[in-house]
Amino acid sequence: MSSVWAKGLAVMVLVLSVAGLGACEGGKAVYPTKDRGASAPRMGDEKRETVFGSEGLFGDKKKGQGSGEGIGVNSFLWRASLDTLGFMPIATADPFGGTIITDWYQLPEAPNERFKINVFILDRALRADGVKVSVFKQARDGAGQWADVKIDPKMAGEMENSILTRARQLRIVSTE
Repeated sequence: MSSVWAKGLAVMVLVLSVAGLGACEGGKAVYPTKDRGASAPRMGDEKRETVFGSEGLFGDKKKGQGSGEGIGVNSFLWRASLDTLGFMPIATADPFGGTIITDWYQLPEAPNERFKINVFILDRALRADGVKVSVFKQARDGAGQWADVKIDPKMAGEMENSILTRARQLRIVSTE
């Protein structure tokens, strides 16, 4: 018997939800104003307050900032990172968290070395400190096992500069 009640309650909640949403459609929105104290139709250019704040649900959507639709980080830095790492296999890419992790990649001319790169996009704006790159390198030892090798710290900086250069190019093209 309780199963019938649960199903009936679920159907009732669904019907009330649909009816409530249907009541919102087609009517004019009225909002109280400070001046008259009564409801007045909202003008198209008025700033709208939402539950999610001024940035909305997915963050700031200002044009020219490159925030992009549907991603949580700067779209120019995101696209530039993917373009720059295009020669490597991507293991994971999270556009909301701004993380790109590649799989190990071996250069054809150096089969005993392999590289892995992690890119972290840290800002919604196109800034020099908005991207951080970590580079990892391994080499085969005498037994044929992969062992971590210390890399030149300049490699990560050069990769960051390459991403930033590409991001600037993408931004220039988008504003033309």
